[in-house]
Amino acid sequence: MTRDAPARWSTAQANDWWNATGWVFGCNFIPSSAVNFLEMWMGASFDRDTIARELGWAADLGMNSIRTNLHFLVWKHDRDGLLDRFDWFLRTAAERGLTVMPVLFDDCGFGGAEPVYGPQPDPVPGIHNSRAVASPGRAAVTDRTLWPDFRAYVQDILGAHRDDPRVLAWDLYNEPGNRMIFPAQGGYAEHDPAMTPHSVALMEDTFGWARELAPVQPLTVAAWRTPKLGHDAPAFDDPVDRRALALSDIVTFHAYCDLAHARRFAAQLAPLGRPMLTTEWMARTIYSRIADQLPFYRDRGIGAYNWGLVRGRTQTDQPWPRELEALHGHVHAPDLWFHDLLWPDGRAYDPAECAVMARLTDT
Repeated sequence: MTRDAPARWSTAQANDWWNATGWVFGCNFIPSSAVNFLEMWMGASFDRDTIARELGWAADLGMNSIRTNLHFLVWKHDRDGLLDRFDWFLRTAAERGLTVMPVLFDDCGFGGAEPVYGPQPDPVPGIHNSRAVASPGRAAVTDRTLWPDFRAYVQDILGAHRDDPRVLAWDLYNEPGNRMIFPAQGGYAEHDPAMTPHSVALMEDTFGWARELAPVQPLTVAAWRTPKLGHDAPAFDDPVDRRALALSDIVTFHAYCDLAHARRFAAQLAPLGRPMLTTEWMARTIYSRIADQLPFYRDRGIGAYNWGLVRGRTQTDQPWPRELEALHGHVHAPDLWFHDLLWPDGRAYDPAECAVMARLTDT
């Protein structure tokens, strides 16, 4: 960070922003026609019709914001195209009453492969997020010679929108240090733990690069490490999570858990005294459900972005792989969607969920 760069927001500044913003309710958005965020943002596969239609459906559900990932490789290969498409996306969302929380980096390469710019493979049938890739990619994170490009990417995107009211907040880095991968062939593996120090350093530098531009929106990285269900260990106690919370203007966290754990996680984070948003939640087969948790988040004034909107090529209606389910004691329920809210034609998967959303948002 340069000497003149602004510091982290004070708690008063963060809470003033929140009081002016109001309760945030939305989803993590990728159009049903995209298998991953590379496919979403590349020019040849950027599906404006589907995006516009599905953002409209999000607004119809009462949502007022969406969280979505950009991708470094699209910027690297087609900078002008990405900036144009992102501006169109912000405009299209705003026309439907939706703000946007962009995510710039992401270590969650769920599909197991490194990102490659160009046409993306079709999903592996029945496999949750089988083609998800990280940004810039786990191998790239460990290559410090690439970091000047990472800085240019961060400052290019933020520089264009540092005072843009269509951007709610900047989520700088999704799940830094996430080493779990799920190869399409099945099973899970631990990525090289030597990556984590690089991820932490990149997260810290990204906060610095962003603060140099003094954006009017808050900066954040979510705490995401939670104990296995049934365990009472503190959540977000990993050094990476503690560092993310210490750097963030607002508190964001992931909470794929039942209501009792969600309450405990919120109570653990409340003493920080800053606005709270769960930027990933809602996974029905592990009891993270709209019927009880969305009213809790609304009553507590905690912003909430569930994972998924329309069932599509990411196949996130399918459960996490069985190996992870066994690891966490989850129950495989093939007839119950894991994530997502709508069928591809816009029909609700569960009309009762939509009734809860309507009640909480007065739509």
